[in-house]
Amino acid sequence: MAASELYAKYARVWLPDAGEVWRSAELIKDYTPGDLKLALQLEDGTEVEHKINPKTNNLPPLRNPNILVGENDLTALSYLHEPAVLHNLKVRFIDSKTIYTYCGIVLVAINPYESLPIYEEDIINAYCGQNMGDMDPHIFAVAEEAYKQMARDERNQSIIVSGESGAGKTVSAKYAMRYFATVSCSSGEANIEERVLASNPIMEALGNAKTTRNDNSSRFGKYIEIGFDKKHRIIGANMRTYLLEKSRVVFQAQEERNYHIFYQLCASAHLPEFKDFQLGCADDFHFTNQGQSPVIDGVDDAKDMRISESDQMSIYQILAAILHLSNVEVKDQSADKSSILPDNVHLMVFCELMGVPSEEMAHWLCHRKLKTTTETYVKSVSKMNAVNGRDALAKHIYARIFSWIVGSINNALRSAAKQHSFIGVLDIYGFETFDINSFEQFCINYANEKLQQQFNLMPKGSDDSWAQKLYNTLLKQNAHFDKPRLSNRAFIILHFADKVEYQCEGFLEKNKDTVNEEHINVLKKSQVDWLRKLFEDDEKSKSSTKKRSGVSGRAGPTPRDHKKTVGLQV
Repeated sequence: MAASELYAKYARVWLPDAGEVWRSAELIKDYTPGDLKLALQLEDGTEVEHKINPKTNNLPPLRNPNILVGENDLTALSYLHEPAVLHNLKVRFIDSKTIYTYCGIVLVAINPYESLPIYEEDIINAYCGQNMGDMDPHIFAVAEEAYKQMARDERNQSIIVSGESGAGKTVSAKYAMRYFATVSCSSGEANIEERVLASNPIMEALGNAKTTRNDNSSRFGKYIEIGFDKKHRIIGANMRTYLLEKSRVVFQAQEERNYHIFYQLCASAHLPEFKDFQLGCADDFHFTNQGQSPVIDGVDDAKDMRISESDQMSIYQILAAILHLSNVEVKDQSADKSSILPDNVHLMVFCELMGVPSEEMAHWLCHRKLKTTTETYVKSVSKMNAVNGRDALAKHIYARIFSWIVGSINNALRSAAKQHSFIGVLDIYGFETFDINSFEQFCINYANEKLQQQFNLMPKGSDDSWAQKLYNTLLKQNAHFDKPRLSNRAFIILHFADKVEYQCEGFLEKNKDTVNEEHINVLKKSQVDWLRKLFEDDEKSKSSTKKRSGVSGRAGPTPRDHKKTVGLQV
């Protein structure tokens, strides 16, 4: 049967709608090839016409018969297109209160934004040993399939949890790990799932933040590799993190927040343990007041703050110092010269908490050491460069703390037993598009396009010249690239999920993310043992990397700059 023959009287179709996205309509007379319009009636009785372009023959998508609506597998639908998928998911969610639907081997999940009683141990036991299609769609069914294939085929498995920000990826990953821990009977003294879940509060405190779409958005990608022995019992786990959004430490858009930990610190400033940190409310600090959204409804930042080990107190101390660093004011003396007043209160508190001399830190925040082949000299920097250097230092310290915590968690999850196989669970940023999209969104969306390929190449030049190079290279050659009509400092990419306009301003500087070596040298002199060790460990890591590079005949990284881009693994 020709496709046009399906558009007969009483056939039902989907029409695009600005308000409802798609609306159902019924043909009130047969369509004949060559017709320039369809006569239709909406479900409310309104009669409308759908114009047909003779060149493209843009007939509207056909609607599935009612008997197929609500299918638990989208591939069972007669017509599989956008309106059919959306309608089927809507019917299952609204009418059946079902959040899971299959699309072949893919599980589609809708975030209900509430706790559901479908993750208890009896539900896990019900899915254990079952084939994927024999039970209702569920994250446990996907986890069981991965576990079964690992055990049966002796092949490592991975589960990729993807979706836009706020879709519930992190929670889905947690439930998958809970399933593995329950069915595999962990061989360790302490359940691996419990140890992994025990790390969530501190990881969320330092790695999650409020965005316009999600009050608890993960601002880093996470890959957890769960190790199994020959009897397919969990023996350990290892976590790798990607794309930590370091720029959030120094800047937040309107209605967004910095990382939760800073607000938890400020909310706990009255506690005796934090008296020496000289903190106030979040609105008092530049790094936490830019988004003008210091409070999340229903969240008690003070209650979420947990104090126990000495290492944690050292971390809190350094984080408090970062807040004071944000308020260090740089004075403009001339076009290429800046200064910081010696009695700047926040500088003095920052240096006291960091255990470093304030005079030396003030000097190097406003100066830079330059080396040639024959000599070394010190040069003043402009106010803008000094502020950029201050912010880069804050981001670098925060990233080091985050990296140290991930390493500590991995030490706790590590097992002496030999790993036979593994199942990996990838929880990575969802696709993002905001009112203002910059380098961070570009990296996030590019990672979504390529999953694990990371953007890390930086053309030389300015933001403007780079934008021009993009126009010259891609505008006429790539259908997925476009230029805004009224801007020469932005570009548009047609992603798989949406069309996003990116602002070029600050792109190159954010990718450089360079930290002044002298700032680091000052921190290495800290009287705070934990902080000094933090940066000594960093140097040891770099040194071992150089040695490995030397063996292969490749040059190692130069010690001049501590360069880690948003697109690099933390």
